[in-house]
Amino acid sequence: MAALVYFRKVSESEDSVEYVFGDDPAEMSRHLTMHVASRRSRPVDGDADYAFLKASRKINAMYEETERWPDRGMSVS
Repeated sequence: MAALVYFRKVSESEDSVEYVFGDDPAEMSRHLTMHVASRRSRPVDGDADYAFLKASRKINAMYEETERWPDRGMSVS
């Protein structure tokens, strides 16, 4: 069974970056916040489930490659 998660940046400040994410690019309803200095994330709804972990890890991996917070992306496994 494949796992798929989409994400899109909705805001960025000096301290944090906020993303929406979900399994459907047209209906991403969950949010995560990435702390810029530590590159640690937290789910806004408090549910650190598999979808949250996939989105967070992919966002960090893309940041590591480009040193920029990605505007959007997806992770599939």
